[in-house]
Amino acid sequence: MENHKLVPFFVLLFIVLPASLCAEIKAQQDKDGPFVGVNIGTDVSNLLSAADLVAFLQLQKINHVRLYDADAQILKALAKTKIRVIVSVPNNQLLAIGSSNATAATWIGRNVAAYYPDTLITGIAVGDEVLTTIPSSAPLLMSAIESLYSALVAANLHTQIKISTPSSASIILDPFPPSQAFFNQSLSPVITQLLQFLSRTQSPLMMNLYPYYVFMQNKGVVPLDNSLFKPLTPSKEMVDPNTLLHYTNVLDAMIDSVYFSMKNLNVTDVVVLVTETGWPSRGDSKEPYATIDNADTYNSNLIKHVFDRSGTPLHPEITSSVYIYELFNEDLRSPPVSEANWGLFYGNTTPVYLLHVSGSGTFLANDTTNQTYCIAADGIDAKTLQTALDWACGPGRANCSEIQPGQSCYQPNNVKNHASYAFDSYYQKEGKSSGSCDFKGAAMITTTDPSHGNCIFPGSKIVSNKTSQVVNSTQASGADRVRVMGFSFTPICAVGKALYLLSGVVSCLFCQLFL
Repeated sequence: MENHKLVPFFVLLFIVLPASLCAEIKAQQDKDGPFVGVNIGTDVSNLLSAADLVAFLQLQKINHVRLYDADAQILKALAKTKIRVIVSVPNNQLLAIGSSNATAATWIGRNVAAYYPDTLITGIAVGDEVLTTIPSSAPLLMSAIESLYSALVAANLHTQIKISTPSSASIILDPFPPSQAFFNQSLSPVITQLLQFLSRTQSPLMMNLYPYYVFMQNKGVVPLDNSLFKPLTPSKEMVDPNTLLHYTNVLDAMIDSVYFSMKNLNVTDVVVLVTETGWPSRGDSKEPYATIDNADTYNSNLIKHVFDRSGTPLHPEITSSVYIYELFNEDLRSPPVSEANWGLFYGNTTPVYLLHVSGSGTFLANDTTNQTYCIAADGIDAKTLQTALDWACGPGRANCSEIQPGQSCYQPNNVKNHASYAFDSYYQKEGKSSGSCDFKGAAMITTTDPSHGNCIFPGSKIVSNKTSQVVNSTQASGADRVRVMGFSFTPICAVGKALYLLSGVVSCLFCQLFL
């Protein structure tokens, strides 16, 4: 991950032009559509065993992972699963592999061919940010890539497994506006060879792109909302004065700066794969924007953005797949504080925060004990809550009897308390299905039981009636409150359509308004 190399950002103007199309690149798009994966770093105290790690990935329905090496135990444990994995050649192995075809062949045999196809290895990342962190190794990079590719060809694996190298955003100069972007000319010979190789082998250009660093370097110029994918008014959109393309978020602008840079070298048939992106949940005094709320907002909106499949302003037909940095907080990382706080989970598998991704399917899984509840979100005005409450108790057919005067959940008598009970009733009634806890942003999922006094929430009633189950080793290690996100896409109106069929009166309009 790029720690200190921050890219500059310039003020953009505000105008519009239809985005261009590129059939060549579209042909390269994954036939299954864009996906969200996670990076797995291992600088973690008491890291799960390989078997427990894979069990946790399966539990959370994580289907794409990137390793920073080719750990034999993890690759063995991934066998016979549906999890797709990118393995990596560490930077310290580049010299040996780039200097010897035999060493490259041995590496492929030991770390790829020995596991494939039982373990679904889909890519090899050769080094990490080599061009900017160890430029002295740049001359060896293409030699290593070509040697590894030849070994894949010899093993007849070159069509199933793609080879590339992750680069930091700092290989691109003058990145904003995107149309002015170009690759660092001192790196042009290597980058040109790399792009020609990627084009020839139909492999992606791997990029580590962090809007967090763009924002930190350009506070006062780049608004926080633009960095976090928050909805913008037209006046706050970033606009490229040369192409008149509107940008509503920083990541799209960064991706398009890569496409423009490739175009300047006459390469138009290579797709961008975002191998790292994310937002830290904690930082030191110099990193006030590294907060749980911002990390939750960035990653939640990132996931929605990928599954919206809206592409970028330059290439609306191509949506880059992304790997979130990262699965676990790497508490053994050196300062600054943020370096140890990029994870979605702590090392014991409890979540750092709860992502909000309604409408994008179950991204990752429910908590392992199935104890999740839907409550009113903080900071929502009473009028919005009342409207959502009325829908839940009316067309939504939630059981709201317990919040009537004199009943056990009537007190405290306020709209937030009543809405929380109604939201949870609807959420549990719908089987905790995707989108059933949103109510147009008025609700959120929690693993904390909201029951109080004699008021028992519907989620607690359901759990107390279930037969207890034996927990697996992953749960026993601390995952008893695990929950976050999922990868499949579910139409946002599915719940509304089902209700319409049942009642004849509820339409997708309600779903669009509140779910």
